[in-house]
Amino acid sequence: ADIKLLPILSACFICFVILQGTFLVGVHGDEPAAADSTAQGDLGASKGSSTSPLSGYGDFSEEDRKLIEETGSKQEFQAEVGRLMDIIINSLYSKKEIFLRELISNASDALDKIRFLSLTDPSVLGEGEQAKLEIRIEADKKAGTITISDTGIGMTKNDLVTNLGTIAKSGTSSFLEKMSKEGDMNLIGQFGVGFYSVYLIADHVTVITKHNDDDQHVWVSSADASFTVSKDPRGNTLKRGTSIVMKVKEDATEFLETDQIKTLIKRYSEFINFPIYLKVTKEEEVEVPDDSVDAKEEKKEEEKKEDDVDVSDVDEEEEDKKESKPKTKKVKQTKSEWELINDTKAIWVRSPSDVKDEEYDNFFKSLTKEFDSPLEKIHFTAEGEIQFRSILFIPKKAPADLYDKLQSKQNNLRLYVRRVFISDEFDDLMPRYLSFIRGVVDSEDLPLNVSREMLQQSRVLKVIKKKLVSKALDMMKKLSEAEEKAIEAEEEEDKEEEDKAKAEAAGKKEEEDKEEEEESEEEEDGEAAIKKYKEFFEAFGKTIKLGIIEDTKNRKKLAKLLRFESTSTKDGETVSLSRYVKRMKEGQKHIYYIAGESKKDLENSPFLEKLKKRGYEVLFMTDPIDEYALQHMDEFEDHKLMNATKEDLKFGDKEEKKEKKR
Repeated sequence: ADIKLLPILSACFICFVILQGTFLVGVHGDEPAAADSTAQGDLGASKGSSTSPLSGYGDFSEEDRKLIEETGSKQEFQAEVGRLMDIIINSLYSKKEIFLRELISNASDALDKIRFLSLTDPSVLGEGEQAKLEIRIEADKKAGTITISDTGIGMTKNDLVTNLGTIAKSGTSSFLEKMSKEGDMNLIGQFGVGFYSVYLIADHVTVITKHNDDDQHVWVSSADASFTVSKDPRGNTLKRGTSIVMKVKEDATEFLETDQIKTLIKRYSEFINFPIYLKVTKEEEVEVPDDSVDAKEEKKEEEKKEDDVDVSDVDEEEEDKKESKPKTKKVKQTKSEWELINDTKAIWVRSPSDVKDEEYDNFFKSLTKEFDSPLEKIHFTAEGEIQFRSILFIPKKAPADLYDKLQSKQNNLRLYVRRVFISDEFDDLMPRYLSFIRGVVDSEDLPLNVSREMLQQSRVLKVIKKKLVSKALDMMKKLSEAEEKAIEAEEEEDKEEEDKAKAEAAGKKEEEDKEEEEESEEEEDGEAAIKKYKEFFEAFGKTIKLGIIEDTKNRKKLAKLLRFESTSTKDGETVSLSRYVKRMKEGQKHIYYIAGESKKDLENSPFLEKLKKRGYEVLFMTDPIDEYALQHMDEFEDHKLMNATKEDLKFGDKEEKKEKKR
């Protein structure tokens, strides 16, 4: 009996794996929409819920609701919804709040579609308010509903059944398949899976939609086993587009707060192409007529008449003036209005040549909530195997807890999929020594509707990481080379000044006024470049040294970024390894260094005597991490790094040979 059961159990297990895998990646179902059938249980009532079957309908009258229930086409979902919802909630989405990101993304897709069609046929947009492409969100605490509306392409009755009646059936993907032959459409993932994230926070959902080619229809379901589709008894109230009404669960009422919705829009959908409006309630002071003052004035008039006082001497003009000013008082009134939430533009999708420095600064401040402008930036598009856009920034100052957070998850890079925010918590998008880099990455090749945990394992992320590290190092290399060039220019200028002084002493003088003006401008730029790199290295030098220890692939690039004080530098100055090598004495074969607490202590070290005698420059390692970092560097540009305190230190030069002969 056990042997006979084995094939059956194996077949069941294989079916389960295929079903789960299919929906995790958002593969479309090719079978036709579910056939009409009688649904089991009350329509719209979630399992174990006390909610009225029609309580989530939105602005429908009781009569309209009954008509929808009586005349609607009741159908069963094609797939086993309970199991699929379990997959979506437990596997695809880590947080309930993700529902808003998904629905806004779907709304944006619908708007993209109608905009694309309007390029060849402007009449599809309609006129006036109907032609505006926008998303509107409203939370009604009293009704316990959230409504998300768009003026996108909308859906026909057949679209509703096909796209919403089958989990993981994608209306967007069908549209993409159709349009790929005619034009380039950059639309995001699977409508079916994304739409069903509503059941993370709602126990009843109503979709009202109007397509240009059909009447307005209503789709209602609680994901219990069935849904209904009906012609809207109210007529074509939407003109065009889709409105989704969610009856919020008791354990998700925090999403009815406008401040919470605003935060989530800013977090996930701030850079969506279309305006997102949120209905907010505000309290303001207004002036209204003061009836109590008028009553008092009337009483005074009556008293005057009773007293029969002669008032002929009262200035009539003054009296008219007083009467012409109505008496008012200030009262607080509650007012509802639509507030634009996503007013920051996604500047990374534009060409770097079209973006001004001021725009970069404002974007950086908006992204990081810092007051200072960035120290440096790089804006690029990666093409080839993986396509993505990115802007990376180096802040002016290191966060106070930079080194405390090296072991924790980084949240300095925000990952987007076609301007929809996915996550800012990654263990491996940047190496920890570059955790100070801030910025955005917008990928064309990542799926939208999967969890952060699944993204973490994505091969695409590994390719993105490699490119990001390379570009971040290029940004630092640019800073370093600008500093090196400026120092060389200063040294040349100093030499020219010396030559000029000698020439003047010899009685020669040349007219160089124009040249001096040009040199003055170059000098200012040079000073700025030196100051800029000094700020960078003082803030992030330790992390660069950490990179020397950890990143073997980029060690040579990082070595060129290092700066040290030395026996040849003045106070406050440093030298790079490249410049050290350039000014090595003839016959010098190695780079020498000595470790200690400060430059002052090291300058008097007896270990320096032989080196000073030869005129060799010695680097001072005054940071505790310095010596440890150099242990991971055997050489620099074919010159070995030698510790000056090493016993039996050999120089291999002519001076050493002379000493041996003695």
